[in-house]
Amino acid sequence: MNAPNRYELFVLDDGEKALEATEDTKIPNAATFKIVKQDHTLGNMLRAQLLSDPSVLFAGYKVPHPLNPHFLLKVQTDGSIPPATALENACTRLITTINTLEGRFKREFSFKDVDAGAAGPTVNLGVPDDPYGGGGATAWGAQRDYLDF
Repeated sequence: MNAPNRYELFVLDDGEKALEATEDTKIPNAATFKIVKQDHTLGNMLRAQLLSDPSVLFAGYKVPHPLNPHFLLKVQTDGSIPPATALENACTRLITTINTLEGRFKREFSFKDVDAGAAGPTVNLGVPDDPYGGGGATAWGAQRDYLDF
């Protein structure tokens, strides 16, 4: 099979850099960044964060080949900040956003654990309401499931 070993997709080799920057000589205030051992997930998030910055005129990425674990990110700014600074600011905002999302997820998940100890909503038969019909005798009857309307 042509696919590389799984660990080769995310573990940096000895001496391999995670980021390579190349200044664009044809377009003013532009640079291309090669981000190694990453894919569309990070590329799309960075592109979105860069485009939310008013000083960024263009941000786009491409994955040259699916078997090569890297992508190219092109950034052009209006000249008020260099492209490398715009990328650094976008990374900082993205890390903050992900940390906020993680905190909210953990908080909501801890509420779920607290709610699991309390009695859930009940129906006429005194049995907890199971929308998927898996709790034995429910308001729909023991022979029906959630697809039976």
